[in-house]
Amino acid sequence: MALPVMVKAALPMVPGINQLPGVRKTGRDLPDITRTLAAVSIDAAHVDAYAKICGFEPSENLPLTYIHMLAFPLHMDIMTSAEFPFPAIGTVHLRNRIHQIRPVTPRETLDVTVTATNLRPHAKGKVFDMVATANSAGELVWESTSTYLRLGKGDKDAAPEGAPFEVIPAGPITWKLADNLGRRYGAVSGDMNPIHLWPLTAKALGFKRQIAHGMWTKARSVAAIATRLGDDVTVEVEFKKPVFLPGKVAFGSRVVDGGLDFALTDPKNGAPHLVGRARNT
Repeated sequence: MALPVMVKAALPMVPGINQLPGVRKTGRDLPDITRTLAAVSIDAAHVDAYAKICGFEPSENLPLTYIHMLAFPLHMDIMTSAEFPFPAIGTVHLRNRIHQIRPVTPRETLDVTVTATNLRPHAKGKVFDMVATANSAGELVWESTSTYLRLGKGDKDAAPEGAPFEVIPAGPITWKLADNLGRRYGAVSGDMNPIHLWPLTAKALGFKRQIAHGMWTKARSVAAIATRLGDDVTVEVEFKKPVFLPGKVAFGSRVVDGGLDFALTDPKNGAPHLVGRARNT
């Protein structure tokens, strides 16, 4: 989230300014809003920096989660647009599903599209999806759905979505996370949301100190199982309790029919930070 975008994201939180035309958020209907980046060239140095901070081994192909980096600016462009009904800051990333149809190399040029759609009730407010696609020479190679929650008046009768995830007990793998992880990942990803940066900025938004990015926790988990994933694979996760920085997390995975289940948990009490599944096609 570059600074100008961050400023746009913050304006709906400023009393007075948040009532101005083009800034005011209605909290009502969500029109289908689409943004596209055409002919995106991939920066090999950026891929290397991303792979390093997320724990991916060197490869001739992009990390499975990397194309989210190309789609994220479109997420933010949509959420900071005048027609979008909710403020970007305070919107919670609940789930993320990525389908890699085939591996993509850094030498390819991609057309990336993101659409905001499917506003619906949730027990804690309203949820909507950001659906992203990446095409290479007209071929669909990657797609994802990020589901976001806007807290508010919920619908207690709203049914849970999707098959439930199991919390996989931690194995011997633990990762110690530095207090600057959010700043380092933010510099690579462009997501400079204040909740990830410093204790002071996180406290201003209701957290006791800064938290790790949800998509970093997914990427780090995928990196841990990457050698066991096929070329055509779907990886979906739910984000549970935040990971406070600095901190320590434990990773566990289990082979199941068609793929793996995995979880990132608190090593002290087993509480889940992330639960997920990977299924090879």
